[in-house]
Order: sequence, then C-alpha cells, then structure tokens
Amino acid sequence: MTTTDTPNTTGPVWDWSAGHGPVTGALSATTGALALATTGAATGMPPSWALAVGAAGAIGHTISTLRERLSARTVALRASSWLLGAGWTTWAITTGPLTWSAIGSLAVLGVGIGTTARSTSLYEDARELELIAHAERQVTAEQSAERRTLAAEWVERIQRVCGVTVTVLAIEKWPTGTGFTIDAELPGATTYDQIAKGSAKLSADARLPHGCTVAATPGIHQGRVLLDVSTVNVLADAIPYPADYSPLSIHTGLPWGVRSDGREVNVYLREQCALVVGPTGSGKTNFVHTVLGGFARATDILTWVIDLNAGSAGLPWVRPALDGDGNPSSETRPGIDWLASTPEEATLMLDAALRVGKHRKVVYQDLMAQADTDLLPVSAQIPQIMLVIDEGAEILASNDPKMRKLAAKILEVIRLMRAMGIRDVLTALGATGTVLGNLMIRREAKARVVLTGGEVEGMDLSRVFQGSQGLKPEQAPYKGAGFIGTPEAAPGLFKSWRITPKQIADVVRATSALHPRLDEPSAKAAGPDYARRWDTTRTAWMRTTTAASEQPVAQAEQRPARPGGLNLSALRNTTQAAPAAGDEDALAAEFMAQIDAEFGTVAEPDADESEEREPSRGLNLSAFRIEQQDSGARKDALAVLLAAGPDGTGASAISRALADRHGTTRQTVVGWLKEWADDGTAVRLGTGTKTRYVHHTHAPTGPAET
Repeated sequence: MTTTDTPNTTGPVWDWSAGHGPVTGALSATTGALALATTGAATGMPPSWALAVGAAGAIGHTISTLRERLSARTVALRASSWLLGAGWTTWAITTGPLTWSAIGSLAVLGVGIGTTARSTSLYEDARELELIAHAERQVTAEQSAERRTLAAEWVERIQRVCGVTVTVLAIEKWPTGTGFTIDAELPGATTYDQIAKGSAKLSADARLPHGCTVAATPGIHQGRVLLDVSTVNVLADAIPYPADYSPLSIHTGLPWGVRSDGREVNVYLREQCALVVGPTGSGKTNFVHTVLGGFARATDILTWVIDLNAGSAGLPWVRPALDGDGNPSSETRPGIDWLASTPEEATLMLDAALRVGKHRKVVYQDLMAQADTDLLPVSAQIPQIMLVIDEGAEILASNDPKMRKLAAKILEVIRLMRAMGIRDVLTALGATGTVLGNLMIRREAKARVVLTGGEVEGMDLSRVFQGSQGLKPEQAPYKGAGFIGTPEAAPGLFKSWRITPKQIADVVRATSALHPRLDEPSAKAAGPDYARRWDTTRTAWMRTTTAASEQPVAQAEQRPARPGGLNLSALRNTTQAAPAAGDEDALAAEFMAQIDAEFGTVAEPDADESEEREPSRGLNLSAFRIEQQDSGARKDALAVLLAAGPDGTGASAISRALADRHGTTRQTVVGWLKEWADDGTAVRLGTGTKTRYVHHTHAPTGPAET
C-alpha cells in the first residue's frame, strides 16, 4: 500500500512579507537581543559593540522617521527601543543573559515596547485622519468661498436681467467639469418660467461660449428653480458611439446621446412614441442609426423599419448579416427584424403589426391578470415591437393616395397598440405646422428630438416643445447637436453620438445573440407576411452588389443611348469579323422581313431636309448600308470635319464633298456626326438651321450647346 503526500491546507497562513505590528515587533526585538547577548557572552564579544550597534540603529531610524514626516512620539519610540535594547544587551553580555534577572528585565522591556508601539500607532492613525480632515476643510472653505462669490454673482445677474430676486440655496459643480447647477428659492408667487424666458439673455450676460446655455427647470417644489449653467462647449466636436455593447432593456432606458453636462440621455419608450426632427445635413440619419443601435442591444425589443427612400436607414443593419450570395446568414442575425422600402412592403408590415397587437389583447389576458396590470408585460419572451418610420411625419401629412393609406395604418398602430407593446419612432424634416399638426403625434410622441445643425428655417421649437422657454436653434449650430425632451427630463441641449458603418457592422455581430424572437402567438398572428419577410423574392433588392450596379453604368458610358426606336449601332463595330457576302444578304433580307412584319417599312429620309432635322425615331437600318460602303468614306468625312477648322461644317457640306468619290448620303453623315458628338470626337454648336459641328481639336473653350 502506498501513500501520497498531500499539502497541509489547515492551520494559520503566515505572510512573511508583512511588516511588524506592536506584538511581533516587540517579540522580534527581545528575542534578537537575547540571542545576541547569549552569543556575545559565549564568544567573549566586547560589550561596547552592542552599544555601538544600538546607537547606530537609533540614529538611522530617527532619520528615516523624520523623512516620513511622522510625529515626535514615533521618533522617540523607535530611538528609545534601539537604545534600551542595546543597553540591555551590553549589560547581559557583561553579567550573563541566562539569569532570572536578565530574562525578567528583558520581558518587561518587551512588554513596554509593545504597549508603547500600539499607542503610538493609534496616535499616528488619528494624526493622519486629522491631517486629511484639515485638508478637506481647507478645500471646502475654498469651494465655499468660490460658491459664495458665484452665488452673489448670479443673484445680481438674475435680478438685473430677469427682474427677480432669488436666494441661492446650493451650487453643485458637475463631475464632468463642464458647468454647475444653481438651486435657488423664488420670491413670493414668482414661477420658474419667469427666469426661463430670459435664459438666452442670461447666457449672453454671463459671456458663455457658443453651445453653452442657462436652462431653468422646476425645483423640488413650485417655489424653487434649478439653473443648469454649462460653461464648456461639448457640442462642437463629434463624440464616438460608445464601444460598450452590453445588453439593454426597454424598461431601464435606452441611451440616445449626451447632454451638455456630459451625462447620457436615457429615453423610456415602453409607453411612449418618439418624434425626431432634423433637416437635411443636421445628422438625422446618423442619429437614427444610434437609435437602432440601442434597439439592437435591447433583449426585449424587435425593430421594424420603414424607409421608402430605398430602405437606406435599415440596409446598414441588414447587410452585415447577409452571406456571400446575399442571403440571410445562419450565424449572424440582422440588427433589425424587418425592413420595408416600398409602400407595398410597408403595408404588409403595418397590417402584421395590427394583427399582432389585436391578437395579443386576447391571448395574453391571463398573463396581464396574473401581473395585475393592463399593460402587456414586455420581456425577452414577449418582446416589444418598435416601428422606426423614416420621414414618417411627412407620410402622415402627404396627400398622395398611397401615402394616405399608409398614414391611416400608422395612426391606427399609434392609437391602439400602446398597451400591447407596439410603439413608433417617427422622423421629420422640419418642425413645421404641417408635420406637427396631427393631434395624435403631439399626444403620443412625448419623447422628442430636434437636430438643428445650424438650420433656422422650419425650426419652430415652440411647436415641438410646448411651454418651453428660451430654446433657440442658434444655440446648437453643430451637426448632430440639438434639443431633446422627454417626460422624465425637461427639453435641453444634447449631442448625438457619431456611429460609422464599420461600427454598425460591429454592433450587428456583437448583438446578434441578444435579439429576441417574436413570441409564438404573435408570430402566428403576423402570418406568412412576417414569416417570409426574408424570402429571396422580397429581398432581392438588398442583394444587389456594388459590382453589379456598376456594370450597367460602364456599358452606358461605352454605348450612349440613342433617341427612340431600335438601336443597331453594334453592327457598325468594324472590329468584329464580317460575315460572308451571301450570308450577309440572307441575314439582312430575313431580318428586314421580320421587321416589316412587326413594325412596317420605314421610308428613307429626304436628302433635302433642313440641317437641324433629327434622325428618324422609327427603325434605323442604316447599319447595313454603312457596312456595304467603303470604310474610307468615314475617314474622309472626319478629315473634312477637321479641315473645316473652328468654323465647323454641317452634314450637307460633308455629304457633297464625299458624293463624287463615295456616293455617301446626307443621312449617313448625320448619323456619323451624331456619334462623334456623343463620344467627344466632335462638338455640336448652334441650333436649327445654324447647327454646325466642329472637330474637338478646334472646339471653343466655353460650354457647347447640345
């Protein structure tokens, strides 16, 4: 039988790197003195050596203690401990260390050193705490003096600008160092809005930088006011979207940017809709992407996007989840759950949302009864559906029949589906009465954002933030900057984060596992329109690659479009091998017969028509005749055009010059000139009977009339 040694894991654990305390320090000193005295007595060591060593130790510890700026009590303890220990050692070497008197005196010495060390340690701790408290009192006194000066300054300013005498109760500096908040008491029956009306004047009087404001909001009761004074402009520079992709929830709030004091703005959309206003160039599209980023991080939100502008708002959140063939990947889920880019697809989406909401009202009655609430308990198992409708406010205000049908469905979703967890985020280009005239929007969209970007036209902030005073578009003249107001916080300045396409792809991949699935009852109610939302027939437009989209452009550049009719210009390509004469005649005859049967015969143009006449818009079979002519006619015609110089020439003159040698008709020359004008060989000048063509080497520097 064999045994295996196992380490002993019981008993005390000694930390040999730790310093000595009062007990271990006294024990170490006494045992060391006893060992030294015993060794010295046995070896005949001179007693004076021990005394010299003790003196040196006392001097060294005194110097180190003074450097540490410890108290005189600690200096005396350390020096006396060395000297007493050295004195006992010297006496013990002389008289013998193993006597009862020597050992007893050493024990008394050790107890005295330990007791004194303990009291000295407590004294040092108390002394250190007192020094810290003293420093804090000095800082507090300095801050109090600064706050008193600041309070007096603002009391005087508010009295001078607003005609209201307030009493400042407290001033709190923001942790970000970008401003402060004044808590003041109002006199008599004065209300906070009397100060809010003069916020712009207060900002100017305080000489605050651009982008900084004085925002007055209600205090703890109606006789108090809070003044948020920002002193550092945090709106000018772009703020990157946070790299934190941790899970979020509809119940805990979704971050939409930062306020002027550096705090995040959280928006709660369980029961509220949202309205985002921003003209072109204000950063509205980027802000919509930050909103979608917050939705993608939520574990209890499914996002459906309607963007009738080619789906541009939702495509960046879908494409990272498509495989090489453009089909949805099995590994990464799109950042949004459904994307509609046409009125037809949007209608399917809205109809599905209505069916889901109405079915939830019936199927989840027991669940709401158990939770004792009339609101559907939204969770990862029963997610909330957020409809993001880009320029949705314009859809509601449109008179187009298709848009009016969509608007009716949008309003129905807003009106009926709050309790069942279906809410909308609408965007608009301007804060105008046409957009905000709908009572349903004003009543339900209580989370409101206005991105100004320096735009003043159509930015009537009083329409968006009713009752708010002192808000002006000029206060946020930067892209991505504007105002935000929610039921939880008064309207104020804020800055949207900047999110890039690369970061959007990162968010899609990082949050793929967080997206919930539509609950089974809701999925059944949504029907096949929802189940087949990613079918290839409905998402083919998403799978158009860049290369495919560039190919038609390249072909269009190589072959300019011709005006109407059948374009057979390919037959003029002389680089292709020509068919045999017999085959060519047979092919031409067969082709002409088919064309005549389908379209009828096109008569030849009159050779005496005016210069400006355009080629016939019927079928043009001149390609066959061109191939039958001498290929040198084309070169000779170009030579005539070049010889005409800056004055240029026309089709009639060129055809007359070639008539004797080649027998070229005027209509053929018209076709050549038009081709040369299209590919840049020639420039067309003038109109009507004054039309002429000039070789590009003689063309004037100004713009040509085409």
